[in-house]
Amino acid sequence: MALLSGDGWLFLLRWFHFLAGITWIGVLYYFNFVQTPFFTKAEAPVRSGMITGGLLENALWWFRWGAMLTFITGWLYILHIAFARYGGIREFAATAYGWKIFFGGMLGSLMWFNVWFIIWPNQQVVMKSAREVGAGRPAIPDAAARGASAGVASRTNTLLSIPMLFFMGAASHLPAVPDPATAGQKIGALVLLLVVMAAAEVNSVVGSATPDKASAGKKLLTNPQTGLSGTFWTGFVLAAILYFGLEIIFRF
Repeated sequence: MALLSGDGWLFLLRWFHFLAGITWIGVLYYFNFVQTPFFTKAEAPVRSGMITGGLLENALWWFRWGAMLTFITGWLYILHIAFARYGGIREFAATAYGWKIFFGGMLGSLMWFNVWFIIWPNQQVVMKSAREVGAGRPAIPDAAARGASAGVASRTNTLLSIPMLFFMGAASHLPAVPDPATAGQKIGALVLLLVVMAAAEVNSVVGSATPDKASAGKKLLTNPQTGLSGTFWTGFVLAAILYFGLEIIFRF
């Protein structure tokens, strides 16, 4: 049977990766394009009811486990390609395809990290506080700031999803830069990626690490992200920086 072959295994990995990724990014976009704008206009009892009624908890379940399955299947796919098709990591890293899919994978991994270690912990506090209020007890003091910090990380993930999806598609469908890559080109590509990832994560982590400060949500990249249009434009700018930077590095 074709599905039991090596190519069949690779197809199944991609299929489950697509299914999980659509679920994850779909819920991410729901949070940022639908729920958050609604929450900013809704009355407090309405927001509280949506949280304590299970809507947020259910959405977060699909959100974080979609992220986990996307992360696992994505890296299994990359490792399978690297060893089965190219013969190893070194050979894989000598190709433009390898670097493009690696860029997408690393951006996606950073987004996965934000989901599990920033957004989810902060949202747990928000949900617990809402349940406390619903039971007639005081709210958790830093719940609002925690929610704002989760929002910063969620906006950061929305921003990162734009270059991430670009490189996932570009790996196979955009004309490749010349192969093979030299050691200097590999180092340059890695430095470029790490600088962009570090800038995005400083925005997310620093903002989330100081939930008691009013300025927690106004770090580094967050100002252009304060609106959805700013998030989109910043995401497209990052995609352009990474793409043209990689083109320049691999051609010169």
